[in-house]
Amino acid sequence: MTVTVNFAGQQLPAIGQGTWRMGDGHYTAEQEVDGLRRGLDLGLTLIDSAEMYGHGRSESIVGRAVKGRRDDAFIVSKALPSNATKKGLKEACERSLSYLGIDCLDLYLLHWPGSTPLSETLEGFEQLIDAGKIKRWGVSNFDTSATNALARTSGSSDCTTNQVLYNLGSRGIEFDLRPRLRELEIPLMAYCPVAQGGSASRHLVNHPIVQEIAAQHNASPTQLLLAWAIRPFNGERDLIAIPKAVTPAHIEENAKALEITLSAEQLAKLDEAFPPPAGPEPLDIV
Repeated sequence: MTVTVNFAGQQLPAIGQGTWRMGDGHYTAEQEVDGLRRGLDLGLTLIDSAEMYGHGRSESIVGRAVKGRRDDAFIVSKALPSNATKKGLKEACERSLSYLGIDCLDLYLLHWPGSTPLSETLEGFEQLIDAGKIKRWGVSNFDTSATNALARTSGSSDCTTNQVLYNLGSRGIEFDLRPRLRELEIPLMAYCPVAQGGSASRHLVNHPIVQEIAAQHNASPTQLLLAWAIRPFNGERDLIAIPKAVTPAHIEENAKALEITLSAEQLAKLDEAFPPPAGPEPLDIV
């Protein structure tokens, strides 16, 4: 039994696949393509990319991975704020589709708020839907203020998601942003769900409480952190996590995190070690 989320009008596994830094030479393109395909085999159907990631190289990797199995994947990409005008969105979307080798995106996001009026950006998204280039639209890195501005904009009720940084060590959205998104019925997508790497990630995976609870599930600390990220929040599951993984072992590890259910006692111990926010906090962005 694995966890799914009602996302974009369909049930999707609560863990997908991120592609930030794919195409940057850390692995070969073949390794990255094979990794994404392995993720699809394991049911991690949502693949997230962006025009900014390697200036199209990440999208090209995704395109190679889904070639011949487009129906297996839910493909997300993101437009830069500098391309958020109606004309800019059209051109950016067409470039992304070309790199991806597909006709239509399942979901297209504004990567972060910019100077273009939201009303124009939303109109641009709707034109792309009418043209059959995208099926849905959403936003990314919108804090509470930006989310409220979005909510005041005509057509905002069609927003599918807000993609933000969220993990056990970065819980600021829980105070006001996540409840506000719940009010607006906008699900979350969490990037860096096990932290960004380096010292932040090591702090989480090496924490004794994380290691203790992971061991209770015969799981790795990374799996524990993913299970925590996709846990029910105030009684409801409304979040998809998009960790990046390339090696088969790492991808399989991520997929198995869908099988972990944390007890109330375990969640309370994690809250004690990593307290939820007591007040508003700036949105963490990488």
